[in-house]
Amino acid sequence: MTDANILVVEDESIVAKDLQNRLRKFGYTVPAIASSGQEAINKAVEIIPDLVLMDIRLKGQMDGIQAAEQIHKYLDVPIIYLTAYADENTLERAKITEPFGYLLKPFKERELQTNIEIALTKHRLEKQLKNNQKWLSILLKSISDGVISSNRNQLVTFMNPVAEKLTGWTQSEAIEKNISEIFEIIDLTTRELLENPLTKVLQSGAIAPLSTTILLIAQNGSETPIEQSAAPIKDDKDHIIGAVLVFRDVSERLQAMEARQKQIQQEQLVAQWEQLNQLKNDFLNLVSHELRSPLCHMKGMIQMLQMSTAVQEQHYFLDVLEAECDREMELINDLLELQRLENSSNLLLAPDLLLFQQWLPWLIEPFQIRTQEHQQTLQLNLPENLPSLFSDRTCLERILVELLNNACKYTPGGGAIILSVSHEIAEFSVKILITISNSAEIPTTELSKIFEKFYRIPDTDIWNQGGTGLGLAIVQKLIEQLQGSIQVASNQGWTTFTLTLRDLELS
Repeated sequence: MTDANILVVEDESIVAKDLQNRLRKFGYTVPAIASSGQEAINKAVEIIPDLVLMDIRLKGQMDGIQAAEQIHKYLDVPIIYLTAYADENTLERAKITEPFGYLLKPFKERELQTNIEIALTKHRLEKQLKNNQKWLSILLKSISDGVISSNRNQLVTFMNPVAEKLTGWTQSEAIEKNISEIFEIIDLTTRELLENPLTKVLQSGAIAPLSTTILLIAQNGSETPIEQSAAPIKDDKDHIIGAVLVFRDVSERLQAMEARQKQIQQEQLVAQWEQLNQLKNDFLNLVSHELRSPLCHMKGMIQMLQMSTAVQEQHYFLDVLEAECDREMELINDLLELQRLENSSNLLLAPDLLLFQQWLPWLIEPFQIRTQEHQQTLQLNLPENLPSLFSDRTCLERILVELLNNACKYTPGGGAIILSVSHEIAEFSVKILITISNSAEIPTTELSKIFEKFYRIPDTDIWNQGGTGLGLAIVQKLIEQLQGSIQVASNQGWTTFTLTLRDLELS
């Protein structure tokens, strides 16, 4: 570093001139020579040298050591003492000022140059290190994450302001305390005390990745949800000398996630409400249409009766009027029944022991006559070993009558209807299977809609028997009350409804 500016402080003019010549010979610049302590301070502040060669014994009240102390207050400049004195007291005073060299007169030129070069290099490295430390300190203090470092014994060596705020400990309070005392964490869900992450890092030497949310317990007992990660600090030989912990407050993020979740739930509720409202409107439209249609027919028949004079014609109109009245009553009864089923989670059931061999032949007797009139066949399959069923007779009768009515309505002449009962023995219970099949196929596109209210399969009522379109909706609700299930399949010219029932469990 031959272009360095060096201030020479020497009260002997001949010695000072000799030093100046030697330094210039080495390639250094000597912008000034001072002969007293005060002059040395003034010159140093004025020219800001790269190094000061300071004689300890100077003229006046201030010696070289005192002058060096004052220079250090204003400037960061390396100082090398030049003195003929090596007594213990002088040496101790000089050491306090942290000199970069201490040369005893007389000294050799090579010795002087070597000390100057070492001092300049050492000062440059120290200055660079200080700048790096200052930069790192500013960076750690300005980031939004908390940072705590410890030595290999888990004693705290550094805390930034964010860490101080979150833990409730100041750096001065925490220094040399165990990290577990400063950084206490618990599980967010179980609230169990967790092991400090730096302990694992110091033992394994591996980086601990970002953890799931945990709770940090501050010095005052307050709790903050955080995420944290840790990493070992190693020297140039890859030896672990400490660890660093980085953590952040995630309260706002959790609150935002919770708010978003609530918003999603509200949006879902609004969507469900809108869907229910639409279903209600559709239902009311259908109900009003279904109720209005028979009334319109009845009104028309009454008007025709008023104008008719022929007895036979009047009888015809009265028959139509009676049929429409029956249709209106059936619709109203079905609506009331469906409303009752939908508003009651548990109906008042009257369970009884049902013996299928005695009960089913009696139930299907009216349908035997009906099927014969339409040239249909009705077959009942009842195995002899069929167990009894503990269930509600009225509900099950309504279900089977509705399904048999539909089978008769949609089966063409010459077609067949088959009612079969079977059972399966499970580990702890008996399962009864009732199937009603008829030789008519429901289109695949319509199959999923048949349990909807007022839904009728288009162009399939070949016997023009009509209906409310509520029968299968009522069947589905009733089977639920009986703690059973219903499935439907339609293929290869046949449609089959399968009821699965078990003995009622009374609460």
